[in-house]
Amino acid sequence: MDIDFPLVLVVLTFVTGVVWLADKLFLRKRRLANASEQAEANSPEEPKEPWLIDISRSFFPVLAVVLVLRSFLIEPFQIPSGSMLPTLEVGDFILVNKYAYGLRLPVAGTKVVEIGDPERGDVMVFRFPEDGVTNYIKRVIGLPGDTVRYRNKQLFINDEPVPRDFVARLPPMERWRETMGSVEHDIYLTMGRVSGSGEGEWTVPEGHYFVMGDNRDNSNDSRFWGTVPDELVVGKAFGIWMHWKSFTSLPSFDRVGGIE
Repeated sequence: MDIDFPLVLVVLTFVTGVVWLADKLFLRKRRLANASEQAEANSPEEPKEPWLIDISRSFFPVLAVVLVLRSFLIEPFQIPSGSMLPTLEVGDFILVNKYAYGLRLPVAGTKVVEIGDPERGDVMVFRFPEDGVTNYIKRVIGLPGDTVRYRNKQLFINDEPVPRDFVARLPPMERWRETMGSVEHDIYLTMGRVSGSGEGEWTVPEGHYFVMGDNRDNSNDSRFWGTVPDELVVGKAFGIWMHWKSFTSLPSFDRVGGIE
């Protein structure tokens, strides 16, 4: 079962914040008054601070800072699959800009401050439309109103073929350099594999985005489950800060850098 970490973080921050505030405004004064009465009565015992208050006072500031950073500034993610090869590898730890596409409320994802919108060629993190929880990462191919067509491993946007140049043959893959406006990135195409069900033509609705993986023949993306609504957008991936494929391997920093 996937744990909804943002929801857990919000709940913990709220609970510890309420306990800390209640203690600061009411409970602490009551404890001090009781302690004063006991001192006057020469009582040898002093009332101890409840464990919940002690924990809340210690953890609330930390949780609040983490919540603000993850919700509105930068959030780390790990790449779990090869659908974005060769751009991103399994085990890459990436950083995602949470404000590039506007400030959004945590958990709900409602945009409260307009800053910008996803652009064609961006590498975008979003919540999977079929469950609204699982984080996915793909490249933005189609913007609202665009017509996207994929035939014989060639991508078309608004009836114009997306320019690409052959780079290398790496059996069973072919590596191509694709250009989308000002963005250039590499993609993989599997030699000898027919696109099959990945072919088709789609019109992107308003408020939605069409996304695809750079590993074109090995990506579960908008060709199969549809477009991504704006309310499920998480942020723009902009950098790799570490590579750690598994706990049986050592972390590596050879891939540190920006994401095209």
